[in-house]
Amino acid sequence: MTTVNVHGISLGVESFGDDDAPLVLLAGGTTMLSWPDALCERLAAGGRRAVRYDLRDSGESTTADPEAPAYTLRDLAADAAALADALGGGPAHLAGIGVGGMVAQVAALDHPSAFSALTLVGTRAVAPGPTDDDLPDHDRAAMSRLFALPMPDWADREAVAGFAADSAAILGDDPVAARAIAARVWDRTPGTAPPVQMSNQMGMVFSRLDCGPRWRERLPGIEVPTLVVHGRHDRFFPVGNGEAIAREVPGARLLVLEAAATALPDAAVGEVAEAMLALG
Repeated sequence: MTTVNVHGISLGVESFGDDDAPLVLLAGGTTMLSWPDALCERLAAGGRRAVRYDLRDSGESTTADPEAPAYTLRDLAADAAALADALGGGPAHLAGIGVGGMVAQVAALDHPSAFSALTLVGTRAVAPGPTDDDLPDHDRAAMSRLFALPMPDWADREAVAGFAADSAAILGDDPVAARAIAARVWDRTPGTAPPVQMSNQMGMVFSRLDCGPRWRERLPGIEVPTLVVHGRHDRFFPVGNGEAIAREVPGARLLVLEAAATALPDAAVGEVAEAMLALG
């Protein structure tokens, strides 16, 4: 892992594969560890340079004040384009997961020359907060149970990992895998201040981020090959959100993972990697 400086900020990155291979840029949601190691390794084995990175206020990237971010969703999209340029090799295949998928959509729309393909995993085409009437919102029962969980002591690694495992169980994900990832995220988090830890573990910065203006109506303007991946049992962004994106982006392919929920499980890595490699 290292950092790359782009327009005055540092972004934490980790690269897999040959530096001269075609670039697949994986936007974290919010940290790079949202992307499984196994997927990065499969992409590298398929002849790509897979580079996953941390969004601002997470991991090794510039961390300031997650409770009052001095940047917007558009700035995060510009980060993706600038990072693709800094890493070289021509237009990149951009992939985003969760809130990183929102970054990826806006980046592809605002900086079309920077990207040659787009993969969107477990995301939706509207900002955090109230959703459009035709899109399914978060599962109410699951959200009630999530909000009932007491916040952990963010200075306690095991408490944070346990909280992540309990949250994953509610969302239908693997709690053992979630515990392990949360511990790795905790190890990479710069300090134990609750806002910083919550930004790394839960992406809470997005609840305070300026995500305007809307971009959903612009989706038909995406001209690069696009893959939309969604878990059938996703309770956070239900599958109807991915289906809507696939309908609205011209020529997009929808890949529904029948056994998946919110997280991208290792069991699905082969199928997702194959579909991503097929985009070019």
